[in-house]
Amino acid sequence: MGSYRDRLQIIADILFIVSKRAKKTQIMYQANLSYRLLCRYLSKVLDAGLVSFEKEDCYVLTTKGKEFLNRHEEYTKRRKSLTEHLNYVNNEKTVLESMCPNVSRVNNNLSRLGKNKELTK
Repeated sequence: MGSYRDRLQIIADILFIVSKRAKKTQIMYQANLSYRLLCRYLSKVLDAGLVSFEKEDCYVLTTKGKEFLNRHEEYTKRRKSLTEHLNYVNNEKTVLESMCPNVSRVNNNLSRLGKNKELTK
């Protein structure tokens, strides 16, 4: 498990479930939400026009909701790619720093030297 879902992920989870027509209880259990949170989020997605309510106590996805899901999928892919790239860059930095272990000590000494000069002025 590890990390919490953000607001956009919870909305995307709800919309994905609703895309197959769902009742409130189904959404609550499949999206793993408390009843209080479910009501709050359903109100938001209804107000935003992402979901509509039908006669048989079912929620259905609107065209705007489908667009949101598609855009969220693209966003998630790009975010994952950027995270992987950032991890790679940070790993490379660590490798470079380990190849020059004295550089960090030199930088620390230089910054201390600069502080000492300021104090003696």
